[in-house]
Amino acid sequence: MTKPLKPADYLKKILTARVYDVAVESPLEPARTLSKRLHNKVLLKREDQQPVFSFKLRGAYNKMAHLSQEQLRRGVICASAGNHAQGVALGAHKLGTRAVIVMPVTTPQLKIDAVKALGGQVVLHGESYSDAYEHAVALEQQQGLTFVHPFDDPDVIAGQGTIAMEMLRQHQGPLDAVFVAIGGGGLISGVANYIKAVRPEVKVIGVQMADSDAMVRSIAARKRVALSDVGLFADGTAVKLVGQETFRIARGLVDDFIIVDTDAVCAAIKDVFVDTRSIVEPSGAMAVAAIKQYVATHKTKGATYAAILCGANMNFDRLRFVAERAEVGEEREALFAVTIPEERGSFRRFCELVGNLPGGTRNVTEFNYRISDAHQAHVFVGLTTHGKGESARITANFIRQGFATLDLTHDELAKEHVRHMVGGHSALAQDERLLRFVFPERPGALLKFLNLMRPTWNISLFHYRNQGADYGRTLVGLQVPRQDDKAFRQFLDTLGYPYVEETDNPVYRLFLQK
Repeated sequence: MTKPLKPADYLKKILTARVYDVAVESPLEPARTLSKRLHNKVLLKREDQQPVFSFKLRGAYNKMAHLSQEQLRRGVICASAGNHAQGVALGAHKLGTRAVIVMPVTTPQLKIDAVKALGGQVVLHGESYSDAYEHAVALEQQQGLTFVHPFDDPDVIAGQGTIAMEMLRQHQGPLDAVFVAIGGGGLISGVANYIKAVRPEVKVIGVQMADSDAMVRSIAARKRVALSDVGLFADGTAVKLVGQETFRIARGLVDDFIIVDTDAVCAAIKDVFVDTRSIVEPSGAMAVAAIKQYVATHKTKGATYAAILCGANMNFDRLRFVAERAEVGEEREALFAVTIPEERGSFRRFCELVGNLPGGTRNVTEFNYRISDAHQAHVFVGLTTHGKGESARITANFIRQGFATLDLTHDELAKEHVRHMVGGHSALAQDERLLRFVFPERPGALLKFLNLMRPTWNISLFHYRNQGADYGRTLVGLQVPRQDDKAFRQFLDTLGYPYVEETDNPVYRLFLQK
């Protein structure tokens, strides 16, 4: 039986690793804006700038570079959710060998296309890395290929460890902790071995998603624990079962672990963008999310932390979700369900209250309402905030002013679904006219609308969501008696906001009009 490798053994393997035929020494850059906000120095190891936009090519190539000519002649195979696949495909192209890549069917098309472009032969199988792995092992035996493991292999681990070697060479000053995302554990195993061999005082902190925490559970159980399912938002770390070697190393060398959630990762993606103008994938932002959480928990100031931005293979279609959840993840947006009296002037009174909340100006980011009760109106409201914990104070303020309020900032049902479902048929919406407005995104735009309305008209539907543009697309239902047609036209002309009347739109008749 082979004796387990010690940090000194891995140190030698890392120092002699062959990675720079395909990889570059990525920069270690300060995140100035984030550092200022956290009152700690945050450094970003830019593995998102590798040729395949991920660190994975380091370990993959190092493994393949150590294969015999006979093994290279037969070809290699791997299982991967995407980034390791690109590393193997690029390495195989460089070494002139065939590469079969088994990927889960849930892999983003961006990564599938990237592997094919590098010459890899893609086989889609299963819904997770573990499913793809089992199929790859079967193909390995059938076709005589050599398996290139994405994490549980000493040569792969050593290749990833070159990241830590570069970091400690690039930063000579104080370094309190390095934060590392964990999927199967290859990256943190390489980083931990190098750091603990060279600078053991530097903490190595592992980061996992709340819905893909196989390593954390395994450490707690003192044995490898297989998850029945994993979340796929951070698909690069969606691993059901960590490796034997990576578990052994993490258990012995990693100082601490942090669990982060989807909203926190979305906020971290935005933080990275603000400082670098680059968009990393969810797995790539996990370390930054963990640093923010660590600082909030331990109340540190003046410390130096490094985050490995391990990948930037972001599916473009996912950006809408990231932008939607980033503000809530940072708690720069709070969501509420507010009950106001169904009577004239109450909507305007509530809007005036929002404009005069203690603590400074807050913008309305979302406002959804549909008339459904003769006495009470339930509105879904989003507001910008100035920091974490404000939603509770705003809720208390609304209640003190006589508006029953629920804080929905951390309510998944509200964030995922209900905000998009406010509406429907209403028997109370008599004489309703439906209009799409373009509101200017500036303070007072809504109050101007409300002040110009006749007191006898009633808002029966209101749907607005800030989309980040300099104007807001707003859908409004107004109950206007037919005899007020001329006055209504004058109102629209005086208001001066671009609009389209949709009262005769068949979609309105099907889904909103009783």
